[in-house]
Amino acid sequence: MAEVAIVASAFGAGVIRRDGHATWLEVAKAGGAHAFEVRRELMDDADASLDALRGLGTAFANAQMWSVWSTPDSLYAEDGALDASALREAVACAQALGARFVKLQLGGFAGDAHAAHLADVLAELGAKAAKATTNVVASETRLPRVVVENGQLEMGGRLAQFTGLFRALRASGHDGLLGMTFDIGNWQWTGEAPLMAAVALAPHVEYIHCKAVQGEGARRFPCAPAADDPLCRAALARLPSDVPRGIEFPFDETRLADDAARYVSWLGAA
Repeated sequence: MAEVAIVASAFGAGVIRRDGHATWLEVAKAGGAHAFEVRRELMDDADASLDALRGLGTAFANAQMWSVWSTPDSLYAEDGALDASALREAVACAQALGARFVKLQLGGFAGDAHAAHLADVLAELGAKAAKATTNVVASETRLPRVVVENGQLEMGGRLAQFTGLFRALRASGHDGLLGMTFDIGNWQWTGEAPLMAAVALAPHVEYIHCKAVQGEGARRFPCAPAADDPLCRAALARLPSDVPRGIEFPFDETRLADDAARYVSWLGAA
């Protein structure tokens, strides 16, 4: 059985904004999930403060669950330069939360010129965490694993960008510096073949987002895969079997807790 995370948005953006993440991580726990993905875009500034995230991290520890810190910010700006400020902020938030992963969008990566800069910034953050005093929360002395996700936009959603990124890191001696969140459904927004992407990127995938897609063109939207969904099953067969899988499709609002339990069981065994 694979570890399964529930992405907060599966319960509905409005529900999370109304009740907060802590309420629904308990529902995720009751449904058998191992982890819960916290979404920055579903929080106001107060809830996303470092002190508030430390409090949320305590709720995770009490529930014996691990977390993912997800931000809509991109690792690379539109001009292709590393957005070091966004990376530092995302890591600080993830450390306060005690997250296992910190997930960003890839953004405008377009070449290998900034691979060394990324390595330098991550080395700086790792050294800072290692030197943290004993008065700092324990999770803030560890560097969460940085993963980049394929998004639904052209920028940051093309297979060539990801193969280029990992090739550049390898060429510069930084292979394994960061990993990937592979979103099975998102490739369809950018017209890429998910199975081709799965074969090409499998060595770098450390977290998987699972969802099916309905609609065409810009009017696509995520939905729950059928039990025998051929794309989902084929993609999972090509991706690492020992990495966590995240539920990122909406549950039925009339049976949120039941859907959580049902799909956690299904995805863990898929």
